Amino acid sequence: MTATTTVTLAAGVGEMTSYTLTSAGLALGIALLAVEHVTWWRGGGGKKSGGPGAATAEGGGKAKDPMELIPGWFGIAFGTLMVACPAGLLGYASGFLRWGGNGIGGAIMSWMTGADAQTIANSSAPRIDQGGALVVTALVVTLWLLRKKFPKATRGKFKKGVFIGVLLAIGTGVFAMIGNLVVPGANDLGNWALDAVLHADFGVLV
Repeated sequence: MTATTTVTLAAGVGEMTSYTLTSAGLALGIALLAVEHVTWWRGGGGKKSGGPGAATAEGGGKAKDPMELIPGWFGIAFGTLMVACPAGLLGYASGFLRWGGNGIGGAIMSWMTGADAQTIANSSAPRIDQGGALVVTALVVTLWLLRKKFPKATRGKFKKGVFIGVLLAIGTGVFAMIGNLVVPGANDLGNWALDAVLHADFGVLV
């Protein structure tokens, strides 16, 4: 009989959104994250080797430009904020994406290993507050209005990052830390903006 491990992040009662992640969904998210970084490490962007100051990737490929990782990691952060939405279109979309990730990962795990996926995380995502909702709304409007300004490759990396984010945001260990950094950070930024606009309080954002 296989034991089931449940992981809960640090968040107070009434400050969490409830979602379920399986071991197969987590495995899929880790695999997609690994592919993105391996592709980058082996020369997926940046200046071509041989140019002034260019760092050459292993095997003589393109330089490893850290800027190439920004769209994917921005997508991961946004996917984490989607998980933090208690309801609404973004909250339901993150649940649908996680359901799909659990299903796809579960099918692969079953076909490859014959083992069934187990629930590893449940009710474990910090929730956005009024300030966080302000930040998320501003991001959605901005991204929608500028969607055609970004190159197709950038949009693809962002979308893949969103999928990775909704799968890993309620994971364990280092992935849990992402949620505990991104969500409170968005809440603090939004609340600071509200105080600045409504009360002319431009205190230092901490």
